[in-house]
Amino acid sequence: MLAFNLQRSAEIFFDDFDTAFATFDGTVIATRYLKPYLAIRSNGTSECFSTNIAIAEYFQRIVANYRRLGCRYCRHKDLNVLAVGSSAAFASVTWELLDSDKKMLLSWSESYNLVLCGSTLKACASMDHGR
Repeated sequence: MLAFNLQRSAEIFFDDFDTAFATFDGTVIATRYLKPYLAIRSNGTSECFSTNIAIAEYFQRIVANYRRLGCRYCRHKDLNVLAVGSSAAFASVTWELLDSDKKMLLSWSESYNLVLCGSTLKACASMDHGR
């Protein structure tokens, strides 16, 4: 039963991320993340953010760059979730960035460490698998 609940919570987390992304507001996106948050890129470099403000600024930089590339939406697919104990999960998804006509501009896979906070999952780390 627990794995099912975490699966549904992960689905909600990523559905909510799609909605938050459409705001192109780093502060809105950052509410889904815990501090400290570790972001690992596909080239092996990483950044760790220790404050909510730093997390929001990070996401603001990302969405501003995507918007300059013509992105207007994102969507996820291929969600896989693995329960880790009673209050955490590993999740992987494939992201697609879309233009105003919903034509795909960019796609990549990413994995997340998710932690249950109350009744919702929040990310504490993510790893880009490349484009």
